[in-house]
Amino acid sequence: MDDEDGYFPEPIAATYDEASADMFRPDAVGPVVDFLAERAGDGRALELGIGTGRIALPLAARGVPVHGIDLSRAMVDRLRAKPGGDAIGVTIGDFATTKVDGPFSVAYLVFNTIMNLTTQDAQVACFRNVAGHLAPGGCFVVEVMVPELRKLPPGQHAVPFHVGARRLGFDTYDTATQAMSSHHVRIADGHATYTEIPFRYAWPAELDLMARLAGLRLRERWEGWTREPFGHDSGRHVSVWEKPAH
Repeated sequence: MDDEDGYFPEPIAATYDEASADMFRPDAVGPVVDFLAERAGDGRALELGIGTGRIALPLAARGVPVHGIDLSRAMVDRLRAKPGGDAIGVTIGDFATTKVDGPFSVAYLVFNTIMNLTTQDAQVACFRNVAGHLAPGGCFVVEVMVPELRKLPPGQHAVPFHVGARRLGFDTYDTATQAMSSHHVRIADGHATYTEIPFRYAWPAELDLMARLAGLRLRERWEGWTREPFGHDSGRHVSVWEKPAH
């Protein structure tokens, strides 16, 4: 990362909400907020990678106190500019290691953000950091894709996820290191811009082991926020690990 804002500097932050418009629709946000509010109960919520507030703002509007951690000041500036954004506490830092005042009933990472930690060590550190912030009985919720390696024929390492007249997107995989990158090409007024964001993919079983190393245990796993069963053809999962009450 060459920018102090990590992988989400000003040029990306400026267009993030527009580029991710489908994820801001009420039918995309509502089930997430319902799921998290239920698990927060009367307690507080900690969002890792709070970004521009897609989930934090409506969750706070439901009466759940939310605190966020994010490395990108540019993204947090967009949160602050939105109605209610100035009422949400945010700590600038790496969510794998940054400490804030707890405890919290629920901590969460949504929309593949766990993969922004590009080493296994950093992902393990994140689970341990979360465990230290949770109250006994609290839970850690992660929404993340299942690696799409089944779409890779021999000799190919790229999987397209969007092909359109104004935008092209594809992921590349390194199966030896579990490194991957998302590549975005946007075309406007006859000019193209290119952005690459690195990730590290992890299988559900690997994440379960990270949770166990942090003293957490799997409580539930779904395909999505409306609790569809998770199965061998699921393209993502919403997993909940619990900190033992005793």
